[in-house]
Amino acid sequence: MVRPFAVKERKRKKRAEKYDREEYEEEQQMEVAKKAMIEKPNSHNEVEAAAETEEITTPELDGIPIAPSDLKTYKPKVIFVLERASLEVAKVGKTYQLLNSDDHANFLRKNNKNPADYRPDIVHQALLFILDSPLNKAGRLHAVYVRTDKGVLLEVKPHVRLPRTFKRFAGIMLQLLQQLSISAVGKREKLLRVIKNPVTQYLPVNSRKIGFSHSSKKLVNMHDYVATAGSDVDLVFVVGAMAHGKIETDYTDDYISISDYPLSAAYCITRICNALEGKWNIL
Repeated sequence: MVRPFAVKERKRKKRAEKYDREEYEEEQQMEVAKKAMIEKPNSHNEVEAAAETEEITTPELDGIPIAPSDLKTYKPKVIFVLERASLEVAKVGKTYQLLNSDDHANFLRKNNKNPADYRPDIVHQALLFILDSPLNKAGRLHAVYVRTDKGVLLEVKPHVRLPRTFKRFAGIMLQLLQQLSISAVGKREKLLRVIKNPVTQYLPVNSRKIGFSHSSKKLVNMHDYVATAGSDVDLVFVVGAMAHGKIETDYTDDYISISDYPLSAAYCITRICNALEGKWNIL
């Protein structure tokens, strides 16, 4: 019983000695390297300079730095602005509610207001069409802004998932207008928030801002219209989110109509998204 134990013990010592020897050799190599760096402090810089010299193959002119161009890989951004959205909160009975023409018709009439003007379902449908579009899923949607009839400006992140039912959507909007922001579950990121006016300060500098209205005298084919847009210009589409009337903004560059007939905000957004998806081959 003693001899096998002794043999195993000797093997363990040999492995330990071998391991210690390898570790000792590595330490010696590190010491030699440190001494070399102390004796020649510029050797590392010289190696980097040589590597940079080999990488530079294009001559550089004085005063004109050579920088890689990203024009070929740049993808234009798409931004939607929903104007005149009917999102108004009022105290009905003992609770605060988001006013709509179906549930608060009597309340609105008592306060000398037209129930037909209170249509938050239009905003709900428009946002669903924007967020559910292949354009957004392909990553081309940059942001969505909503401005209410009272002038409150809201920001909606492209990756937010809004409730499908109107009642839940009304509850979310009520919470947003009262608390000024809604964050993701378990995270600090604000998916919905109230921001300061004007909306133009959040739009890209090189963007082209396009307003839509049936009353516009400029009737265009949406597919042909977006086809003429440059590949280096961001597109901002301003759509009215109200039951009737037209948007009046002072920041749009163009004001067009895309149909001989009045269109709902949701269907207008569908035509815009389809035209852009065809232009950029998004299936």
